[in-house]
Amino acid sequence: MMKITCPWCGVRGEEEFTHGGPSHLARPVVGDNPMGDVSDADWADYLFMRDNVKGVSLERWGHIQGCGQWFNMARDSVTHEIHAVYKMGEQPPEGWRS
Repeated sequence: MMKITCPWCGVRGEEEFTHGGPSHLARPVVGDNPMGDVSDADWADYLFMRDNVKGVSLERWGHIQGCGQWFNMARDSVTHEIHAVYKMGEQPPEGWRS
């Protein structure tokens, strides 16, 4: 079992958390208008096309069975080693930026 450090609650077992997919994804925008008419292809690419990273990936995780907060994690997808945990809105630590 993975032990995950919630930025608010500390170390907990993985059963308290849910994986929320990759972090730091930018929604498609048209010009300066994020609500503009985005093509179906661009929207589909944003929703469904993800890199299948073998190695360290930046992910969103939610402490669903605890404080309910979401946070980011730099985690190795092969070994499940957690390299960094940081709050939403923060940049990943140096060395783990994509």
